[in-house]
Amino acid sequence: MSAPAIHTESLSKQYRLGTQAAIYGSLRESLAKGFRAPFRAGARERPERRPLLWALRDVDVEVPWGEVLGVIGRNGAGKSTLLKILARVTYPSAGRARVYGRVGSLLEVGTGFHPELTGRENIYLNGAILGMRRSEIRRKYDAIVDFAGLEAFLDTPVKRYSSGMYMRLAFSVAAHLEPEILIVDEVLAVGDTAFQRKCLGKMGSVAREGRTILFVSHNMPAIQSLCHRALWLEQGRIVDEGAPTEVVQRYLESEVSTTAVSLDERQDRSGDGSARIVSLDVASTEPGGVIRPGSRLRLRIGYRSDRPVKRAQFVVTISDHLDVGLFLLHSEFTNPLPEMLPPTGVVTCETDPINLTPGACVVHVELLQGNVQADLVPYAGSFDVAHADVYGTGMLPPRDWVRYVLGQKWSLESDHIPDRGLRQ
Repeated sequence: MSAPAIHTESLSKQYRLGTQAAIYGSLRESLAKGFRAPFRAGARERPERRPLLWALRDVDVEVPWGEVLGVIGRNGAGKSTLLKILARVTYPSAGRARVYGRVGSLLEVGTGFHPELTGRENIYLNGAILGMRRSEIRRKYDAIVDFAGLEAFLDTPVKRYSSGMYMRLAFSVAAHLEPEILIVDEVLAVGDTAFQRKCLGKMGSVAREGRTILFVSHNMPAIQSLCHRALWLEQGRIVDEGAPTEVVQRYLESEVSTTAVSLDERQDRSGDGSARIVSLDVASTEPGGVIRPGSRLRLRIGYRSDRPVKRAQFVVTISDHLDVGLFLLHSEFTNPLPEMLPPTGVVTCETDPINLTPGACVVHVELLQGNVQADLVPYAGSFDVAHADVYGTGMLPPRDWVRYVLGQKWSLESDHIPDRGLRQ
């Protein structure tokens, strides 16, 4: 085919914050809305005074047939908005998008499912919504059920399904649609690890069949292994595009660069705010603080609260340069902190020797009070592991081969040496 599978020109989408689209709901919803109206009238703000948000701005994308395009970016960057426009769930405010061929989309868990219907009935309903004929659904029914692995729950209303079960069934129906273009949002994060691998394997087989895939994900290894090209969005605009490995590397470097800002000023955080992480320092316990393979790490985490912090738990996740988790530090694992911490302070964690291979690492820090998240700062810090011949053999592997090397000792058991002599 001469035309690309997907082509957009100056694609833009604008929302006015604080407004809702007209909804034609039930009588109960209409009565509830009418009851609330007098109480909201005094505080109502004129729509034209509400701020505007460009979810997408002048996005030009061309996706050839058979290409797998990965779309990455922070939350709110416009990734899902782009996919919704291409799937014709919403319309652009400006520009145009041309999509050629049969489209299968999986944008949100359970989209197109009726909660009162059983899993069996929803397979037919969802398949029909996606454009499958009844005969086609009947022909692929066994394969859909087998892939989802929910045979025991097919006659159960899906309102009793967990979000993971919803996703398994929804992905299975969409994957067996055999579309020419498959649009998949970040829904694979809902499933368990085994099913995620199964889904990625299915998407890989679809890609090998020459179909076009748009894939939004925060799973950077999946983007690199599955996609032919990556597109990085930030605040609704294209920041970078190209080879997945290079784009992912630049994206993660930009995330780590935010650590130059004081953690107390960072806005990209979550939690109830009852306590706040304000500083992080990572260094080696050795003189000079240089981190090498085999170094013990010393982490100093500053925190602040308006009152004493009860049952504080500090959780630190250290990942590699692709944000693949390497190991976890948790203040409850070995020697818990005191039951009550002062409102302001610094806690220190010293690790055992860590045989990380040379390269960059990123640090995510979380603070809990009891089991409630008070603060979570992603990409709170970073550090580099310097090159060093820690074992004196010159054989430490590179980062692109392995992330971690265990301490080890090899020997030959002399009692089991085979007799290689010739016997007469």
